[in-house]
Amino acid sequence: MTANDFLQIGIYLVVLLLLIKPMGDYMTHVFADEPNRLTRAGAGIERLLYRVCGIDPNEDMGWKRYAIAMLLFNVCGMVFVYAFQRLQQWLPLNPQHFPALSPDLSINTAISFITNTNWQAYSGESAMSYLTQMAALAVQNFLSAATGIAVAIAVIRGFARKTVKGIGNFWVDLTRTTLYVLLPISFLLALLLVSQGVIQNLKPYVDVPVVQTSSYALPVTDASGNPVKDASGNAVTKPAQLTTQTLPMGPAASQVAIKMLGTNGGGFFGANSAHPYENPTPFSNFLEMLAIFLIPGGLCITFGNLVGDKRQGWAILATMLVIFVPLAIGVTAAEQAGNPILHGLSIDQHASALQSGGNMEGKETRFGIAASSLFTAITTAASCGAVNNMHDSLTPLGGLVPMWLMQLGEVIFGGVGSGLYGMLAFAVVAVFIAGLMVGRTPEYIGKKIEAYEMKMASIAVLIPCALVVICTAIAVMTPTAVATVGNPGAHSFSEMLYAVTSAANNNGSAFGGLSANIPFWNVMLGVCMFWARFTLAIAMLAMAGSLAAKKHVPASAGTLPTHTPLFVTLLASVVIIVGALTFLPALALGPIAEYLMSAH
Repeated sequence: MTANDFLQIGIYLVVLLLLIKPMGDYMTHVFADEPNRLTRAGAGIERLLYRVCGIDPNEDMGWKRYAIAMLLFNVCGMVFVYAFQRLQQWLPLNPQHFPALSPDLSINTAISFITNTNWQAYSGESAMSYLTQMAALAVQNFLSAATGIAVAIAVIRGFARKTVKGIGNFWVDLTRTTLYVLLPISFLLALLLVSQGVIQNLKPYVDVPVVQTSSYALPVTDASGNPVKDASGNAVTKPAQLTTQTLPMGPAASQVAIKMLGTNGGGFFGANSAHPYENPTPFSNFLEMLAIFLIPGGLCITFGNLVGDKRQGWAILATMLVIFVPLAIGVTAAEQAGNPILHGLSIDQHASALQSGGNMEGKETRFGIAASSLFTAITTAASCGAVNNMHDSLTPLGGLVPMWLMQLGEVIFGGVGSGLYGMLAFAVVAVFIAGLMVGRTPEYIGKKIEAYEMKMASIAVLIPCALVVICTAIAVMTPTAVATVGNPGAHSFSEMLYAVTSAANNNGSAFGGLSANIPFWNVMLGVCMFWARFTLAIAMLAMAGSLAAKKHVPASAGTLPTHTPLFVTLLASVVIIVGALTFLPALALGPIAEYLMSAH
């Protein structure tokens, strides 16, 4: 690694840590209903929304009612997004006259956006009208993020409350998150992105002549958009000439802001944050990376504040950083070391005053290796899914890191809300294991951890793992799925493993090299996204309901302190061991096998 690599990672972490505490304190005021300037200004709108929707904001819901409200709200959102995609050819704000999407792609996209996954088997600039982007996808970016934060706040209340049945009101949590957290910060971020050159308009696409015409081989595709191959398995092409270029337009900045802040990740354009209209400068790239971790990191501070012990929040944050920083350095080191296949050739891959060195394949020159590698680690740690480089072009070990970050359960910062409550499930498992090892009473934040809590935590931890393993096995045994991969051998296995891992952990980033828009992938990945999101959320709400009904147990000599470096080490170890034991065989068949073959 170069000094520039360390410098960029260091500056990012310092700025992030400076912002996390005020963000966490602000969210504490919002959810503890402590008045501040913003909530006073929005109080009238909030009351109006409750009155129009017939909501009693003073109702304290039990966990079952909270979970039903959350589930019904998101199913309605799914129907809403599906309808927009199927009817967009008859709706306004469609200057390119895009037709309706296929039923299987529409349902996949609808599930993807309600689950905060934003897996995209389409390119936005060639499939979605402006109205669909704004009224369906961008709206769900807000609501799915707000749902995750609402569930996290309910789980925190479970730890904080004593001998009560209620864990809060879903509608109030959803409204306050959207009004006071997501909307104002997204508005500010969108303005900053526009200042850097991110487009925001409703103009039709613009055709401009290219500077120099050229000939090229155009891949032939079938009716579904998949490449046609000959009997030898090679892609069929036809000669074509390039004389003009179409420049896409659209309201990108407003959608990019919430895609990053809400860890949604769905790009306005198919190239996502590698597209110059979504991420034009190194400063916009830095802003987008900060936005991804801002709320997940701030929620750790909110957790500590709301349970009445700030040290607990810092311990959770420290655990995330202990795992994230080495892995971010790992992917950067792998990319800076260059392509192992080229080491034996006369190709200079060392950084110098004239070049960045390393593996620049698939990376934007305006970002380079350090910013691309850091973005890769952040987006897969945080369940965001936005990409500013092609993950399929990462070195084998560089590709292993983002895959494993997702397989750890998306708890290393994770999605907004979902990352925190996923990590709390691991914390419950950690204190239970520690209790078995040293004979201490399993307690966490003053609550006894018993069989019911362990069952719910186990469901939350194991469901995504089971989905990845089972669905990858189904994919590699299905000829239709195997035919969609673009590379032979171990790399093709990595492409399928990455796709299922991304969906089952609600990340949404794509490795690339996989033609995912076929009914098999659309349906199977849709099932993965739905089950992973809502099974985990419901299990954690059930745990919160059980904890809220319990008495507070004062700390004693038999209580394991959960704010110390020892507990941080224990919690990080549990997260890593679960990921390592579950996925090491699969990783050995994919990126590890590819590395060994390319290195020798």
